[in-house]
Amino acid sequence: MSPSAVAPSLSRTKRFVIAAASAINDAACRSDGTVNRRLVSLLDARVAASAKPFRGVRTADVPVDLSCDLWFRLFVPSSVSDGERLPTMVFFHGGGFAFLSPDSYLFDDVCRRICRTVHALVVSVNYRLAPEHRCPAQYEDGAHVLRFLDGGGLLYADPSAAELADLSSCFLVGDSAGGNIVHHVARRWAADADGGWKRVRLSGMVLIQPYFGGEERTEAELRLVGAPLVSVERTDWLWRAFLPEGADRDHESSNVFGPREVGELEEALPAAMVVVGGFDPLQDWQRRYYKGLRARGKEARLVEYPEAFHSFYAFPDLKQSTVLMEELKSFVDSHRPRKEEGRK
Repeated sequence: MSPSAVAPSLSRTKRFVIAAASAINDAACRSDGTVNRRLVSLLDARVAASAKPFRGVRTADVPVDLSCDLWFRLFVPSSVSDGERLPTMVFFHGGGFAFLSPDSYLFDDVCRRICRTVHALVVSVNYRLAPEHRCPAQYEDGAHVLRFLDGGGLLYADPSAAELADLSSCFLVGDSAGGNIVHHVARRWAADADGGWKRVRLSGMVLIQPYFGGEERTEAELRLVGAPLVSVERTDWLWRAFLPEGADRDHESSNVFGPREVGELEEALPAAMVVVGGFDPLQDWQRRYYKGLRARGKEARLVEYPEAFHSFYAFPDLKQSTVLMEELKSFVDSHRPRKEEGRK
């Protein structure tokens, strides 16, 4: 099979960046199942939060639970009309559950673009990483942040942002492993939606190339050998690092509609937008997730980019990346509750 069949046309610079990132991540994933964090730090450039707006957005790091290093980076548009209330987007970053954080340059930039394009508050969660912290720690951290927001935590951490935050118009957003977290956190919210939440109402969830899997090898996984960033060998290692000890890839955390599916989907589970790339080896699992939602009576929208590779959205100069931001804005705008439906 020719290289063009498994990889999109990319500039020499992008190919170099992707190759370097892949090589460092591969070297950091040790055979004993641990991660060489010092080596990862060579690739993971960090950006400090800034109260002074940069590219139309100010940021602040908000602690939630210092005992487990749970915090989030808050992104706030610098230009807001008097009395305006903004949708709140709780973001979970990708990285195979094992890498990166909200202050990584990559995700600081992605969330800044989301904040500016959608005109929303963005809460980017620093959840615990595998393999030091296995599933379900990441899901628990996500639910903990929702409880923090629901309990008025933002009012004490950043009063001016709290005045802008419309928690009755809350969206969960995540890419790759973060997309997986979105599903499981949304289910935790929905299970207690009937009276269990004071302020937070989920209006939608956006799963950007979500990281799902199973024991089966799909057609795309077998065909797209050599695709950028994602390979069967890498995803297998990351599943072993993340899933509970002794679990296989058909665990309900990875194969959510597979042979070990847990219970019926909650009635309150919100509408979903699922993003798929044509050069992503995970695409078959992502389409199955979308079809699984539809088969169970849930509102779901599939957005496909045939020329996109895994993590294409991290490159703002790519046309698909810009289009995705506009699609995200459209989804949020169309799923925000009308003012008379929102909570006061």
